[in-house]
Amino acid sequence: MKKIVPKISLYSIALSLMISSCATSQVAISSISASDTLVTALIAQSPVFRQSHTGFSLYDLEKQTTLATYNADRYFIPASNTKLYTFYAGISILGDSIPALKYVEHGDSLIFWGTGDPTLLHPDLPTSKVPDFLKNWKGKLFWAAGTTQKRYGLGWSWDDYNDYYQAEVTQLPIYGNIVRFETKGIKLDYLPDIIENITYTNSTDDDKTEIKIVRDEHQNKFEVFIDPTQKKETTDVPFVTSDSLVLQLLADTLNKNIEVIDYKKYKRAEIKTLYSLPVDVIYKQMLQQSDNMLAEQVLVLCASQFDSLNNLSTTKPTIDSIKTKLMSDLPDEPIWVDGSGLSRYNLVTPRATAKLLEKLYTKIPQQRLFDLLPTGGKSGTIKSSFKNTTPFIFAKSGSFSNTYNISGYLRAKSGKILAFSFMNNNFTKPTSEIRKEVERILGIIRDKY
Repeated sequence: MKKIVPKISLYSIALSLMISSCATSQVAISSISASDTLVTALIAQSPVFRQSHTGFSLYDLEKQTTLATYNADRYFIPASNTKLYTFYAGISILGDSIPALKYVEHGDSLIFWGTGDPTLLHPDLPTSKVPDFLKNWKGKLFWAAGTTQKRYGLGWSWDDYNDYYQAEVTQLPIYGNIVRFETKGIKLDYLPDIIENITYTNSTDDDKTEIKIVRDEHQNKFEVFIDPTQKKETTDVPFVTSDSLVLQLLADTLNKNIEVIDYKKYKRAEIKTLYSLPVDVIYKQMLQQSDNMLAEQVLVLCASQFDSLNNLSTTKPTIDSIKTKLMSDLPDEPIWVDGSGLSRYNLVTPRATAKLLEKLYTKIPQQRLFDLLPTGGKSGTIKSSFKNTTPFIFAKSGSFSNTYNISGYLRAKSGKILAFSFMNNNFTKPTSEIRKEVERILGIIRDKY
């Protein structure tokens, strides 16, 4: 009975505050049930959230009990919180190592095809085993290109084609499907060397703060705006990929001839898999840097496990299969269309995301899980937030225009580990204001529990 007293007291304070401020906050008393806490009242009354769509779920992982909810059954656009769903799919399907290639040995010939592995010659990841494996084959090499993968996800913005975060999705990515430009004044270096045409334009005074590189929408033709006073800078721009371009880049890397073959002729042969790097190499970069390209390719990798015959898809069939096999126990079915969260077609609820976090926590040892996720005040996309002597937030943030969400784990002062999902959509205030209010409330939760 002694433990109940402070909770009743806190709730009474919260209810009194709500009654006194109802005229300004426009929150109905009936929206707070008797089971809700001061935390819920703080969210409901916050002037920062007054005109936006806000949802919250807080879950005690040890007791498997929901502690607080606010609009937790409502659907929100998750942005990069979608990567948590992709992460769970990968953890459940891919095992410990990345399936880098599928291949068939036929006499002195090696017929191979891609699985979606994004690590091949990726500028920010360790060296893949693929180049050495193919170089060391003594016979002929044949690439089976397979079915065509759609380059973009459903609902992606066409005019983001030039932005680093919207690289094309392919079965055999190479160089991260981006061109990396290194610029300093009028000096320009880039890799890979796939540019069909490049023109230089002197920048205006307004352009001097950053280098600008603009690609033609449909071709690998680039215009570079040059500022002679520009300091050294790195800029990534997606390139337009194709089977012929991938074949050319791979052959150049291996310094070996590669021919194209119809994989269907060998679909009944014994198919083998080359495993490359540990999967955590992808997950850590995907979660901490919110890397969209890696997230999309994780879904392609999952598809390759469902269909070893090179008929890969990251769209409805693969996602539906993942939801049916792995997520049927979520309280609300996610409306899920891509791996990264770039699409505004994605919709999830806070309580379903909190349940997903519980499933992740059960499946992955805590130390490994927290090392992979961004850590408040320490690493990843929340390095500048939630600063504390002892890190207490391990979570994935997700944002684009009018959207800021964060879902993950909170270590309370008591030592309890709580799962939470805090979602904010349709706001017109600066994202920084929403983020600071989220940080303030999660700080109260840390102290309260």
